[in-house]
Amino acid sequence: MIDDAQIIAEAIRLVDDGVSVTFPVAGRSMLPFIVGGKESVVLVKPEAVKVGDIVLAFVDGSRYVVHRVIRIEGDAVTVMGDGNLVGVERCKVADVRAIATHAVNARGKRRSFGNPLRRAAAWVWVRLRPVRKWLLLAYRVYEKVFYEN
Repeated sequence: MIDDAQIIAEAIRLVDDGVSVTFPVAGRSMLPFIVGGKESVVLVKPEAVKVGDIVLAFVDGSRYVVHRVIRIEGDAVTVMGDGNLVGVERCKVADVRAIATHAVNARGKRRSFGNPLRRAAAWVWVRLRPVRKWLLLAYRVYEKVFYEN
């Protein structure tokens, strides 16, 4: 049986070779922009990492995450899941192994993260951290009422 570490290692190897990889994501840390367990992300080799990018990064010297870059200071990168309320992770620029360019749903429909409207929405979302708890609660209620029945 192949474990998560092997899958991540192979995805990184392919991305390093210049191949884009569609990578499944789990969890709720990137809500509302990526729905874990229902969507995947398309990963490409990072050329230049920018604030606002969604990246696959090896953080805190312990694990890989797909989270948004919220700060870059020199070689230090801070990332945070869009669905997280307070927790951030840190890594070096070299630890950013891929950039996510699109989300892909189960039917193969792709949504670009580079779209100016989506980048603007992400910029606003990052600044809404003080009220994110309530917005995520509303999102989860909406999801439960309209999608789980």
